[in-house]
Amino acid sequence: MQIINTVAEMQALARRWATDESVGLVPTMGYLHDGHLSLARAARQECARVVVSIFVNPTQFGPREDLSRYPRDLPRDLALLEQAGADYIFTPAADDVYAPGFACYVDPVGPLVERLEGASRPGHFRGVATVVAKLFQVVCPQRAYFGQKDAQQVAVIRQLIVDLHFALTLRVLPTVREADGLAMSSRNAYLSPEERQAATILYQALQEARRLVDAGEQNTDILRAALARVIAREPRAHLDYADVCDPNTMLALPRIAPDQPVLLALAARVGPARLIDNFLRHSDGAWDGD
Repeated sequence: MQIINTVAEMQALARRWATDESVGLVPTMGYLHDGHLSLARAARQECARVVVSIFVNPTQFGPREDLSRYPRDLPRDLALLEQAGADYIFTPAADDVYAPGFACYVDPVGPLVERLEGASRPGHFRGVATVVAKLFQVVCPQRAYFGQKDAQQVAVIRQLIVDLHFALTLRVLPTVREADGLAMSSRNAYLSPEERQAATILYQALQEARRLVDAGEQNTDILRAALARVIAREPRAHLDYADVCDPNTMLALPRIAPDQPVLLALAARVGPARLIDNFLRHSDGAWDGD
């Protein structure tokens, strides 16, 4: 396993790789958990070379968000990635990715980035789209791996690939959960034992909404109310949003057709952590996320 510390070194490697060898990219912000490692393992199975980026991207954090205290443990991450079979770890410095005078952002617009996370975190998806576009340009992967837990991010990146003509395949893998259903997240490290237990309320809320959908409920106002009602049972949880929307556009759905893809999406603050989670129903009625 080789550690790459600069953009120039990563670009030089990408130029040397033969065009007939597939490169898989797993973008992360570090402090890895088994969700990240599932992406790296999938890339190892499908690609000749596996690049994992570890970069806490400053442009996707708002002025009152947790950039300075975002958890970091590079030695631990490197050990885990070596076990997962990664070939290259790309860990550039912020002033290398965003050199002095940097001025050209990728700025998604429209409903895709205006609701849910976009409404709660203005500018967040500009930072995400910019850094992902940079990673695609520098690493030149044939496949890029992301987790379904960040459903809106996945939708933005899917549109980014189409709009900017990136010649790669987006691979989206299911959310990885703890035994009690809590979606794995680096921010779970912020939680006390009591808050950690309280955080399972997000999973419980999604389960209840899924039960209603499977029972034939089509009125999305009823589903949103059910999500909010379950979250309200836990005094340590403070709801940000609960929505039922189209997983490709993030537009709110008024009703659900039997063969319609549906995203049940939640965000809530538990103690110092803002947590997100979702369940995705496909057009064939199968669910991801539980």
